[in-house]
Amino acid sequence: MRLQRRDLLTGSAAALAFAGLARNVQAQAAAGETYVNEVPGYGPLIPDPNRLLDLPAGFTYQVVSQSGDTMDDGLFVPGQLDGMGCFDLGGGKVALVRNHELKGSSGLHRNLGPGGFHQERIGLLDPSRAYDTYRDGRPLPGGTTTLVYDLETRRTVSQHLSLAGTSTNCAGGHTPWGSWLTCEETEETPADADVTQSHGFVFEVPSTATGLVEPVPLKAMGRFAHEAVCVDPRTGVLYLTEDQNDGLFYRFLPTTPGRLAEGGRLQAMAFRDRPGADTSNQEAREWAVGDWREVIWIDMEDVESPDGDLRRRGHAAGAALVARGEGIFWGDGELYMTATSGGPLRRGQILRYVPSRDEGRRGEARRPGRLQLFLESADERTMNMGDNIMVAPWGHLIVCEDNYSSDIPNHLRGVTPDGKVYTIGRNVFTGNSEFAGAVFSPDAEVLFVNIQYPGVTFAIRGPWTSVRT
Repeated sequence: MRLQRRDLLTGSAAALAFAGLARNVQAQAAAGETYVNEVPGYGPLIPDPNRLLDLPAGFTYQVVSQSGDTMDDGLFVPGQLDGMGCFDLGGGKVALVRNHELKGSSGLHRNLGPGGFHQERIGLLDPSRAYDTYRDGRPLPGGTTTLVYDLETRRTVSQHLSLAGTSTNCAGGHTPWGSWLTCEETEETPADADVTQSHGFVFEVPSTATGLVEPVPLKAMGRFAHEAVCVDPRTGVLYLTEDQNDGLFYRFLPTTPGRLAEGGRLQAMAFRDRPGADTSNQEAREWAVGDWREVIWIDMEDVESPDGDLRRRGHAAGAALVARGEGIFWGDGELYMTATSGGPLRRGQILRYVPSRDEGRRGEARRPGRLQLFLESADERTMNMGDNIMVAPWGHLIVCEDNYSSDIPNHLRGVTPDGKVYTIGRNVFTGNSEFAGAVFSPDAEVLFVNIQYPGVTFAIRGPWTSVRT
C-alpha cells in the first residue's frame, strides 16, 4: 500500500483509506449536522461509505491522484497538497499545478518529499535543478507537481515534479498568461535552518512545462510569509496576502505587466483615514459587516527583508493589519480574500476589494480603491477558518476550511453574492485535515480540490447550477 511505504498512515487507517479506496463514489444516505446552512445550497450532506468525503445527493467524487503515487519522472507525488491552479491545455485536457506545503526545516516533511520516506529515489532529482538544498546536497522537499487530466476519459494522463527545492509552498494563484505563482509561506534562512538559501519568495511555474522549471525567486515581490496571490487581468497588477496574525495586504505594480522577473514596486494597503488600522475586529470593533473603507497604498522599502520585518515596518508606516490573510481570488472586477483568524471569534472573515479605476496610476488619489468587510463568522458551524478561496463560474465563492480541530470537521463552503453560507462537502477522513486548492475546470463541470492529509486530489462532479439561495 502506497501510504504504508511512505509512512503517511499506519495500520487500519491506511487499509481503510487506500487498500479499499473506491476511485469513484456516489453519495447514498442522510448526513449528521455538523454544519449550519444559511441558505439551502445543495441540501444535506450524505455520509460517504469510504469515510473520506461527504457530499450532497447527486454529487460524486473521483480520486485522481494521491501522495505516494509514482509519477512519470520516477519520483513520488509529495505530501501536504495545498494550493492548486487549473489550466486548459486543449483537446479536453487540463493541467493541475499543485503546491506541496513541505517545510525545509521539518524532518518529517523531508520524509514526505518526492524522494520518498527513506530518500530512496532522491537520486532521480538533479540538485542543480533545485532552488535550494540541505547542507548534505539533497534538495529541499517543497515545490510543485503538475498533473495532466483528461476531462473526457476522466483519467490522469501524467504527473511530474515541476518545481523543486523550495519550502512551505502554501497557496499561490494563476495568471492570465497561463502560469502558476507558487508562494513560500516561510522566512527560513541559513542562520536558523539546515538550508543554504533564504526563503519567503514567489516562484512562477508555466502550466505547459513538461519537466522541472528554472527556480527563479521573484524577489521584487517581497520576502515574507507569502500565502496567495491574484492578478487583475485588466491591469496586470498583483495582490498578495500574508499568513501572519499581524500580516499586511500587498499589491505589486510590475514594471512590465506579465513579465514579473523584470521587477516592479511592492506596496502595502492602509485605510485612507485610519493609519495603522486593525481590520480583524479581534480586540476592538473597527468595522461591521457590509462596511467599506477607502484605501491608499504605501511604498515598501528593502523588500527582500533580510531581518524578516517587512510587515512590522509596513504597519509602522500606517499599513492596515489583516489577521492571517490567506486565500485570494480575482472575480468580476473585484477580488475576495480570507482573513482566517479574523473576527471576535477568530473564526474568519472574508474581505472584498474593488480597485480604483485608476489603480496604480496618478488619478488613484481622487478615486481610491475600496475594501469591504464582506463576511465575518459568528458561528463556527457556518464558517470555521476559511483558507483557500475561489470565485465559482456562477459567481458564488468556494471556501476551503482549515480549522485544526479534532472535533469539528473541515468543510467546503459556498457563499452567495449577498454573503450567505451553504455547505458543499465535509472531510470525514481520520485527522480532519484542511481542504485546499479548490478550482473549477474550464468547462465548469468539475471542481478539483485537495485534502492536505493524507494527500488526495479529487475531481467532484454534480448539479452545480442547481444551487438554491
